Amino acid sequence: MKRDNKGMVDLGKWELFIQILIILSLIQFSVETLPEISNNTIRLLNGFEVFTVVAFTVEYLIRLFLCKPRGKYSLSFMGIIDLLSILPFYLALGLDLRSVRALRLMRMFRLFKLARFTTAMDRYVSAFRSIKEELILFSATALITIYLSSVGIYHFEHEVQPEAFASVFDAMWWSVVTLTTVGYGDVYPVTAGGKIFTIFVVLVGLGVVAVPTGLFASALSKLKD
Repeated sequence: MKRDNKGMVDLGKWELFIQILIILSLIQFSVETLPEISNNTIRLLNGFEVFTVVAFTVEYLIRLFLCKPRGKYSLSFMGIIDLLSILPFYLALGLDLRSVRALRLMRMFRLFKLARFTTAMDRYVSAFRSIKEELILFSATALITIYLSSVGIYHFEHEVQPEAFASVFDAMWWSVVTLTTVGYGDVYPVTAGGKIFTIFVVLVGLGVVAVPTGLFASALSKLKD
């Protein structure tokens, strides 16, 4: 690590190295899922995993040591993400293979480490903060809408489709899929009343998707201005 004329540590190259390492570690994780990979490839991937964890551990310890006050970084969002990105490796050392498989999924937290190095992420966070009250209000409205649509479709479809709409809680799956306009087609109404009710739910669903998108886009636009 080099120092500039002001005596500050230049971390640019180190941060670029960490970014590249994060991307490569995610690629490594994906390659490990390929069927019938050779033992040599497995050993190579395991060796790279050890190298990656060592680098991330060094980064975590440096940030932990340099942060003032000391506990601020370890309890911050990014500090927890950094810890979760390396913790599975150390925990897995003393556990059986079944536990290792579950812990390996936690390595996906490394993806969030990239957020530290992007100025765009700061704008996203600021945009969310500026509209958090609107989002909370809209989220509450969306939950109420999901519940009401679940009750409605349960009323129309329960008798003719007792397995698909066995309860209001089962109907909530249909409500979420319909309101978000995903429409998997695995559960759908067959009665006339249910179909008419679905039309209104879909129309409401367009607003469920459009309103938060519009709020967020507007907030981002104001930040850029």
